[in-house]
Amino acid sequence: MPTIRERLDADLKDAMRAKDELKLTTIRAIKSAIKYKEVEGQNKVLDEPGIIAVITTQVKQRRDAAAEYRNANCPELAEKEEREIVLLQAYLPAQLSPEQLATEVAKAVAEAGAGSMKDLGAVMKIITPRLKGQAEGKAINDEVRLQLGKLG
Repeated sequence: MPTIRERLDADLKDAMRAKDELKLTTIRAIKSAIKYKEVEGQNKVLDEPGIIAVITTQVKQRRDAAAEYRNANCPELAEKEEREIVLLQAYLPAQLSPEQLATEVAKAVAEAGAGSMKDLGAVMKIITPRLKGQAEGKAINDEVRLQLGKLG
């Protein structure tokens, strides 16, 4: 199975051949963000989890931008951002369904011995690394808050 970096390179070539501007600019942006992270950090080459973290950040930035464009009444720009999100998510591991997320959070709540909202940090410390790349941080946080809210 090819690495994410290999898939990006192959998809970049395909996008160039197909003259697919959206895919081309999106992949170039990902590669640029990865390169920036490599130059910025101490490690010279990012591993797969590092690349996944960069892509996850890119998805979040585009979600935020799409929301801002919608608020500013610029639907065509928001749609462009949303199409880029779809392209980016193809490079991420499969996202958990809401039911799977709830199950994983319930396990972490039990593991932490959480009994109230005061235990939010302890639960997040357990669950966040476990679900890295499989669910967005906001979705994880919302589910943890929901389950802790039911406890007391």
